[in-house]
Amino acid sequence: MVLREDRQGAAEHGHRITAAIACHVARAGGTVDELTRLLLHPDHEGGRHARHIALRSGQARALDYIRRVWASASTAVDSTRALGSRHEAYEVLAALRDRIETTPWRGERGRTALRVLRAHLNFAETAGGPLHHASERQTAEEAGVSRTTLRVVYETVLKPGGWLRRLRVGHGREGSTWYLADGNAPASLSRFRTTQYPPDPALEEWPTPETRAAADIDSTVISRLMGHDAFAHHGLGSSALMIIGALHARPAQTIGELVGSASVSRATAYRTLRRLADHGLVHHSGETWILAPRALEGFGTSLPDAVPAPTAPPAQGWDAVAQQYGTAGVAAQRKALHAAERSAYREALERLAEHRGKAMVIVRDGGQVLVPAPRPDEIPPAWHAPGGCVLDPVTGRPDAEWRVATDGRLILITPSDQRSYDELAAAHAEALSEWESAA
Repeated sequence: MVLREDRQGAAEHGHRITAAIACHVARAGGTVDELTRLLLHPDHEGGRHARHIALRSGQARALDYIRRVWASASTAVDSTRALGSRHEAYEVLAALRDRIETTPWRGERGRTALRVLRAHLNFAETAGGPLHHASERQTAEEAGVSRTTLRVVYETVLKPGGWLRRLRVGHGREGSTWYLADGNAPASLSRFRTTQYPPDPALEEWPTPETRAAADIDSTVISRLMGHDAFAHHGLGSSALMIIGALHARPAQTIGELVGSASVSRATAYRTLRRLADHGLVHHSGETWILAPRALEGFGTSLPDAVPAPTAPPAQGWDAVAQQYGTAGVAAQRKALHAAERSAYREALERLAEHRGKAMVIVRDGGQVLVPAPRPDEIPPAWHAPGGCVLDPVTGRPDAEWRVATDGRLILITPSDQRSYDELAAAHAEALSEWESAA
């Protein structure tokens, strides 16, 4: 008997193999008939999934499945570009960077998505093409956000928007495999439309969203600053990154121009500029705003003719700004947490590999005696949780599939394990007794 979860996993794996073969045939200029003959050939290992469908549901159903896979593969191949050299790959990344910098990233979630996307662009530039490897922890550290926030923008902005595709989930010491796309998928209007409209018609109602589509930022500046503690959630935030990136790309902008170029609302622009001005990082002359000479290094300046006011003194570096907002050390704490999670995860993998090791036997009087392996189900006291639960070493939260027995042993509760804990303990004691007598 095969469990339903196992059947579903095998079907998904078979479909991925079939889709990969279809993409290869389409890229080589083949036809759907050639793909059909290839998959239904009895000696072709890659066509096992299609032949299983034909055997279970009939030939017509299998042919219809192959046609649907071929249509999807043809669309994917036609919409992608084959890169013949590293120079072409860098051209694609440069065009993608231009598209990112001219796309409006509205709202706090959109600005956070820009930081995450820029982190992936850094990884892609290092890898030399849109295909790159990165773990969630690595990306979170690069973007200066938490893993929870990272997963939210993955699922709500970047993946639905067509900016990122996860081709393979990472395991062990290997990160996930990602592909950077051009973000051509239609976005949901309800997520990106601003809701800041005047409450009274007498104040003039805006017929269009306040943030226009004419975005213009320098994402290289944002990439350089986004990992610093000063731009954490409770610090200057992502809106300050957008304002600084917009003013660096085009100095001397008015509030109305910044609303469009930085993709922020008017209220956010006023609030963020006021914060930056308090630190001496931006100055205004009339209605236009400019960056201070060393603003990108976090050093503010005061205007010579400025009237003394009860505001904060000019900033003396980003570390000083982070100290003032109480966010100093956030990046270091995040890295320390991620290092502890990696260590616990690798230790768990090692214990799992030890648990799955081959059994050792000795021959005594013509018979085989099992050598009892060290008990892999003993867990450290730090993993114990109230009520007999077990803390997941990776997440630090109780795991519903594991329990701690009264003698401190670890029990994995799965449908495939048919023996009770008493039977397992008795079998281990019997094996230990046989081994001791044989020794």
